[in-house]
Parts: sequence; C-alpha cells; structure tokens
Amino acid sequence: MTAVPTARLRLDGRLVAAMLALVLVLAIGAWRNPEFLGAENILNVLRQNAVLMLLAIGMTFVIISGGIDLSVGSILAFTSVVTVKLAPEGLPFAAGAAVLTGLGLGMVNGLLVARLKIAPFIATLVTLLALRGLTLAVFGEETVALTEGRSKVLAFGRGFVLGLPVQVPIVAAVLVAAWVLLTQTRFGRAVYAVGGSEDSARLLGIDVAATRFAVYGLSGAIAGLAGFVFAVRIGAGITNYGLGLELDAITAVALGGTLLSGGVGGVAGTAVGVLIVGFLFNLFNLDATLDTFLQKVVRGGLLTVVVVMQGTILQRRRQ
Repeated sequence: MTAVPTARLRLDGRLVAAMLALVLVLAIGAWRNPEFLGAENILNVLRQNAVLMLLAIGMTFVIISGGIDLSVGSILAFTSVVTVKLAPEGLPFAAGAAVLTGLGLGMVNGLLVARLKIAPFIATLVTLLALRGLTLAVFGEETVALTEGRSKVLAFGRGFVLGLPVQVPIVAAVLVAAWVLLTQTRFGRAVYAVGGSEDSARLLGIDVAATRFAVYGLSGAIAGLAGFVFAVRIGAGITNYGLGLELDAITAVALGGTLLSGGVGGVAGTAVGVLIVGFLFNLFNLDATLDTFLQKVVRGGLLTVVVVMQGTILQRRRQ
C-alpha cells in the first residue's frame, strides 16, 4: 500500500507552511502585546481551545476519509448536558457516558453515510438539526446547571496536572493516540486509502463502508469527550452551545494541511491549525480590535481563503 507514505510526504510541506504561519501569528502577537507569550496567556489559550482541538482531531479522520461531519457541535452540546446529569454518579461514569453517547450518535452518522449512501454533508446536516431539536426537547433549558457535587466537578475541571490545566494532558493523550491510530495501524492506512480513492481501496481489499462507519463513530466519541471536558470546566451543560464550532474545526484541519478532498493530512497539522486559530483570535481579544460579530466574519473569511487555496492546489495537480 504505497498511497499512505506518499500522502505523508505530501503533508510535510503543508505542515511546515502551517508551522510558519503559527510562528508569524506568535511574532505579531508578541509585537502587539507584551503579555501575549506570557505563560498565563499561553495556558489560557490551551485551556480555551481544548474543546476545539478535540473536535478537530475527530474531524481530521473524517476529512481524510473523504467525508465531513457537521454534527460535532450538536453532539458536544448534547453530551455536555449528559455529563451534568450524570456527574453526581461520579466523574468517570459521566465521562464514559458522554463518550459512549457521542459514539452512538457518530454511528448514526456512519449508518447514514456508509450504509444508506447519503452524502456526508446532507447526512451530518440532518443530524445537526435533529440533535439540536432533540436536545431542547429532552432538556428544555438553554443552560442545565449542575446542582449536586458542583464544587468537586469544578475543582477537577479547573484543576492542574504538573502545572498544566487538566484539559491539556487530556487533549495531549487523545492527540498522541490519534496519531498512532492514523499512522501506525491498518485502520489508519485504510482511512487514507478510502479518502484517496474508494475504487483503489476496494481493490486493496479494504471494506470502504466499514471504514467510513468507523471514522464517524470515532468523531462522535471524541466530540462526546469534548462535551465532558466543556461541562466539567463550567459546571453546566448548555443545550445551544457549539453553534459554528464544526466550521472552526474544519478551518483548523484545513489550515493544518489536510486536504478537504480527502486522502492527505494528519493530526499533527491539525494541532498546529487549532493553535493558529486559537492564538489569532486571542490576539484579537487582547487588542480589542474585533468584536464578536466581526470575529465570526473573519472566521468565515479564513475558511473561504483556505478552501480556495486548496482548490487551486488540486487544480494544478490535475493539470
């Protein structure tokens, strides 16, 4: 299976470009604000973007396989409330329930895409809308506060491990596991192959439907973990949270060098892409140069630029 190493080699230049872009953002930030590269601000950025990092890691698998997942923000919101409802039973139980709930919802996406052959954009858009409605129908309130054991949950969610916010080692563990899964296993090779060419993947004996089903389940499970991470930090679940986060995740994945057409990319680049987005908007906030509404415009513009650039690259490769 030679397609996978080739995909990794192609990523190198894009990863270097993403890292240079991150260095540029950091340099501009340090020039504009002396506190930008301070330990407190860096840890704050890492903490605030932990949820986005998790969503983007799951999204990386889906996009490399040639799909898209617009439902991760809705899964995040739903599982954040699940976490709050079950937190009194113990944090490990709540975390497991959130991940399994996300897994189940992701498997619904996988069923729609892999078995029923519905286009990923349509299938996950349907899930996004249906799950938003289900969340409001089941839980009602926009914010579902934790009433029992709140101090213990907040102590964990806002705690530190080895001087780092607890979210950082959680994200780091998921990132390392995702890298190993994507680059060192048969499943990872199958994901690249399916995204590169379904016909070629079938000729190699890969079960395309099973691979697609698995990547959506994985994306949902990681989104469920993100819901847990979010809920324990604020001590509440928010039923309308996560609107637009799926687009931020897609932007970060694309910034990191993963082609939206599939077959090329990796989670290392995704991590760099999330840091670019995180530090860029942190700079906007510190400088008070853009209000919330204008930041949404910039986010949309950033995604548009990345898509256009990738389209140009693909067109040149076909010529």
